[in-house]
Amino acid sequence: MASNDLPECVFELPAEPITQSHTTSPPAADISGINLNDTGRVDIDWDSKVVRSLSKLYTSPLFRPSTPPPEYSELPTPRPDSTAVRPDHISEHFEPSPSKRWVVKLNVVIQVVGSRGDVQPFIALGNELQRYGHRVRLATHDMFEDFVRESGLEFYPIGGDPRELMAYMVKTPGLIPSMQSIQAGDIRRKRVMIREMLDGCWESCIEPDLITGHPFVADAIIANPPSFAHVHCAQALSVPVHLMFTMPWSSTRAFPHPLANFKADSPDQGFKNYASYDLVNWLTWQGVGDVVNGWRKELDLEEVATFEGPQLSEILKVPFTYCWSPALIPKPLDWPSYIDVCGFFFRDTPKYDPPSDLQAFLSSGPPPIYIGFGSIVLEDSIRINAAILDAVNAAGVRAIISKGWSNLKGEHSDNLYFIGDCPHEWLFQHVAAVVHHGGAGTTACGLRNARPTIIVPFFGDQPFWGAMVAAAGAGPVPIPHQELSAATLAEGIRYCFTEQAITAASVIAMKMASETGVQAAAASFHSHLPLERISCDICPGGPAVWSYSTGNTEVKLSKVAAATLVAQKSIDPKRLKPHAIKPIVIENRRWDPVTGGASALMGTTTELLDSVLGTFYKPFEEYKNYQVSHRDQPLASASSQAVQRPTTSSTDKRSLEISQEGADDAKSIVTMESTSSASRSHRARLAGRMAGSSAKSLANFVPTALKGMTVDIPLAMTEGLRNIPRLYGERPQHDGSVTDIKSGFALGGTGFALGMVEAVSDLVVKPYEGIKKDGAKGAVSGIGKGVANMTAKAGCAMFGVVVYPGVGIAKSLRSAVYSRTRKRITKARHAEGAWLSESSTHADIDGYVASFQRMLKGKRS
Repeated sequence: MASNDLPECVFELPAEPITQSHTTSPPAADISGINLNDTGRVDIDWDSKVVRSLSKLYTSPLFRPSTPPPEYSELPTPRPDSTAVRPDHISEHFEPSPSKRWVVKLNVVIQVVGSRGDVQPFIALGNELQRYGHRVRLATHDMFEDFVRESGLEFYPIGGDPRELMAYMVKTPGLIPSMQSIQAGDIRRKRVMIREMLDGCWESCIEPDLITGHPFVADAIIANPPSFAHVHCAQALSVPVHLMFTMPWSSTRAFPHPLANFKADSPDQGFKNYASYDLVNWLTWQGVGDVVNGWRKELDLEEVATFEGPQLSEILKVPFTYCWSPALIPKPLDWPSYIDVCGFFFRDTPKYDPPSDLQAFLSSGPPPIYIGFGSIVLEDSIRINAAILDAVNAAGVRAIISKGWSNLKGEHSDNLYFIGDCPHEWLFQHVAAVVHHGGAGTTACGLRNARPTIIVPFFGDQPFWGAMVAAAGAGPVPIPHQELSAATLAEGIRYCFTEQAITAASVIAMKMASETGVQAAAASFHSHLPLERISCDICPGGPAVWSYSTGNTEVKLSKVAAATLVAQKSIDPKRLKPHAIKPIVIENRRWDPVTGGASALMGTTTELLDSVLGTFYKPFEEYKNYQVSHRDQPLASASSQAVQRPTTSSTDKRSLEISQEGADDAKSIVTMESTSSASRSHRARLAGRMAGSSAKSLANFVPTALKGMTVDIPLAMTEGLRNIPRLYGERPQHDGSVTDIKSGFALGGTGFALGMVEAVSDLVVKPYEGIKKDGAKGAVSGIGKGVANMTAKAGCAMFGVVVYPGVGIAKSLRSAVYSRTRKRITKARHAEGAWLSESSTHADIDGYVASFQRMLKGKRS
C-alpha cells in the first residue's frame, strides 16, 4: 500500500493566499513593528522600517513542490510460526483486527500536552493503532489517567497541571508575559512545569507501566508540538517520530501562522504568511530553548543551536499529519509530501443515557442552542455569565449552558438548562447551533453535525478557527471574549438561524461525512515508517532494535528474537549493538565560510566565558535549586519519619506511666536532635554539590577550547565553503553526516575525491551550461560560477579530508564519555525482550534459531 492510497483527503487551496481578519486588543509589548498582543497572537506591521529591513535578509524557500511520497510496500504476511504471539500486555478490549494489517507490531508512545479536548482525538487514534496490533501508550497529564485507561490504552503520567495551564493562558495569553505575571512567579513555575513534562515525556519512552510493571521501550513516537520533547526523545532512541496537530504549524504561503496577525495587506501576502511561522517559532524558542537544551544534556545530547531550534521539525522533515477536515481547510499547494491533511479525529460515539430532566427540556420546545467554554477558566465569569443570559433572552431562543471549569450558573427555566459533563457527540445532535471557545475538537463536532457555530476565542489557535468558520459562512465573525456582550452575542445567534449559515454548515457536514480522519491518520503514520529498517530479519512481526555482527554479516534483531537467541546461547550478547531505526542528526547549517567561521568562533568564546563565569554562578544555581526543592519539604518532616515508635510489651508498662507532658518534652528533644543532625547532613551535601558544580565548570574550559579550535571552527568554515554555490541558486551535494570515526574518515575521503573532480570539471561544465542557456552573457556568468565553484569545492575537499575525521573522533570520544542514557536504553530493551520471551508462550524458539542460522549461512555465502 502506497501513501498515495490514502483516502481522498488532500485538496488544493485556491491560488489567492488566505488572510485572517484580526481583532484589536490592547498591546502587551511592541518590538519595532512586532506587537505581542494580549490575545496570545503576534501583530506584525510589515510597513515598519525594522521589519522591512529584516525581510531583505529572509532566505527561506517560498515554495516547496508537493511531490508524491515514495512508494512503500508491506512485507509478506508472516507465517504463524515466525511471528511473536501477542502477550498479555495488549488490551483484550482492542484485539488486532483481521481487516487492518501492518506487519511490524510496534510500541507506540503518543505524547500529548493540553486539555481534555487535545487528548481526546489521540485516544481515537490510539484505539485505531491498537486494531493494527500495535501496543499503544498515551503519555499525558496525570489528571487524565482514568479517561485514558478506560479507553483501553496504556497510560503514563508526564506531570503538568492543565487546569493551571489553562488559567495562566487566559490570564496571560501573550507570548511575552506581563510584569504582573513575572512578579507573581508565574514564569518560573511554568518553566519548572515544562521541565517536569520534558522529563515525563522521556520516561514515557523507556519506563515500565506504573501499575502492571510491564517493560516498555518506544519503537515510534507520535506527539503534538506543544509537548516539545518529541524530536529529542526520538534522537536519543533513534526511532521514527510523527507530529500530529489540530492547527497549522508548518510554513505555508496559503495562510499565516494561527498566532500571527497582520497589520497591513499587500500583493506579497504569501511571503508574509510564510515568514510568520518562522517568527512565531523563533519567539517560542526564546522562551523554552534554554530549558530544552538543559534537559538535552541529561539525555547525553548536544545542545541545539539558536537558529536550528525554532525550525527543527522542518529542517529534519519530520512527518506531520494535520487532523482537520480538508472541507474546511484544504492542504496548501506548497506543503511537501511528508505533510498530510487527513480529517478530524472522531472517537466512537460514547454510550450516554441523558437524565430525565434533560430529555424533558429537549422535548418541551424548539431545539435550543448550546453555549459552553469547556476547560477555559474565566477570569470575569460573572460578567460573561450575565452577558450569556441577557443574549439568550434578547435573541428569543432556548439554550443549554455548560457549567464548565468556570461553573457558569443560573436558574433552570423553560428556556434555560445548565448542564454538567455531557458528550458533545450526543448533545450536538439535539441543538440548533453551538457557541464555544473555538477548540478544534469542539469546532469539528459542531460542524460534523451541521450546526452553525459562534466562536468566542480566548487564546492560541482559537481566533484562527473562528476565522476559518466565518470564512466558510458557517458562523459570524468570531467574538473575542473581551468584547463579548449581550448585544454582540445576540447578533451572532441571530446569524446562526439564517439560511446562509444553515446551508454552509450543512455543506461542510456532507463533505465531512465521507472523511475517515482517524483511519487516514493511521495510514499516514504507517506510510512514513522506514519499513526496510524497522523489520527484524528473522521475525518480521517484531521491530528491529538490535544489530548483530560477525565478520561481514549483520543481522537485525527484535527484542524478543535477541532475548531468545541469547537464552539459547546462539549469540554472544556482547556483540549486540543498538540498531538505529531512524537516526536523527542535528547539524548547524552554515551559509558561507565567513559567517560560519565567525558564528563558530563566537559560540566557542561564549562557551569558554560560561566555563569561567560558571565557577561563580553555578554554585549559586545549585543553592537556588536546593531552596526550591526543599521549600515545601521542611527538614523536620523528613527527620520526624526517622523517629520510630517503640513496640509495647509487658516490660514497658513503666514507660506508659510517664505523664503526657513529659512524653511531649522527650519527643521534642529527640525531634530537635534529629532535625539538627538532618540539617547538618543536608548542608554538607549542598556544600559538596556547590563545590562540585564550580569545579566541573572550570574543568570544561580546556576541552571546550580544544574542541572549538580543532573541530567546531574548522568544520564551520568547511561547511561554509561547501554551501557557497547555494548563494547563486545551486544545491550543494550532501554526502552524509558524521556520527563516529568510521563515518568521519569515509566522508573525508569521498568528499575529497568528489570535491576535487567537481572543482576541475565545473571550469568547463558551467561555462557550457551558461552558453547553452543565455549565449555570450551566459558564458560570462558560467565562467564566474566555475571559478567560484572551483575555489569553494577544492577548499572544502582539502579542509574536509582533515576536518571530517576530526569530527568523527570527537563524536566517538563524546559517545564513549556520555554513555549513561545509552546504557539505560540498552538495559530497558533487554528487560522488555526477556519479558516478551517469557510471556509469548507460543513463540517458536526453534524457528528463531533455525532462521538465524540460515541467515548467517546465506549472507556468508
